Amino acid sequence: MNPNASSVKGVARIAVLVSVGRHPVSGTQRYSRNDAAALTLAIALATKHRAALDVIHAGDPTNTALREYLALGAVKVEVLSVADGDEIAAALSVRLKGYDLVLTGTRAEGTQDSGMLPYQLADALGVPLLASAVDIEVEADHVTVRQFLPKGLRRRIKAPLPALVAVHPMANATPRYAYARLREGAIEKVLVSAANAPDATAWSVKPASAKPVRLAAAEKRSGHARMLSATTTESRGGSVVIEGTSVEKAQVILAYLREHQLVDY
Repeated sequence: MNPNASSVKGVARIAVLVSVGRHPVSGTQRYSRNDAAALTLAIALATKHRAALDVIHAGDPTNTALREYLALGAVKVEVLSVADGDEIAAALSVRLKGYDLVLTGTRAEGTQDSGMLPYQLADALGVPLLASAVDIEVEADHVTVRQFLPKGLRRRIKAPLPALVAVHPMANATPRYAYARLREGAIEKVLVSAANAPDATAWSVKPASAKPVRLAAAEKRSGHARMLSATTTESRGGSVVIEGTSVEKAQVILAYLREHQLVDY
């Protein structure tokens, strides 16, 4: 045995979870931009550390949008065949055992996606979760990420391997699309055994107990200006959108929320 050989374990197996996204205007199914950033970061890590990289999706293996991940650098996309509407955390937690690092986006791009999947998987696998990562570094037996925080703040956090990292949409990654890779890659369907998957927690439906919180932009005027506005009638700006499609109106609302930092997505 070589006495100089390092006994420190590094990263040998990396998994990336990908989902089906939607175009913000047409609604056409395509790759998820958030998951594409996670895939780009994972490819760089796998190349640097000579680790095995697996790209995994849970859902419909016939969805043509999955082939776009091949064009973004995935050699193969492994699809766990799960019926529409079923919980995918149980099936994924069985498949992801044994990986040193698991990367995923913060949430999918559907209308009802909650962003809870990374937390459910981290709990099922018993590994730490590092959320909202904009870049990732792996050294020896731990992973360090720079985390996105509101109002432009960033911080570095560290966790031991194995770990799960949820990549933020503003990650330092530029996916590169190549049609030739799309033709060369493959979609592999894998049947999931329900007997091996842990029982998912049953959903319960009940009336909401808390009232929705109203989003309001932060008041930036001075106290004197606010007192004057209470006694005079003045225009507060803004815009009224009457014409246009529902998508265009939703984009105006989303732009307002982003401008006033009421959402970070």
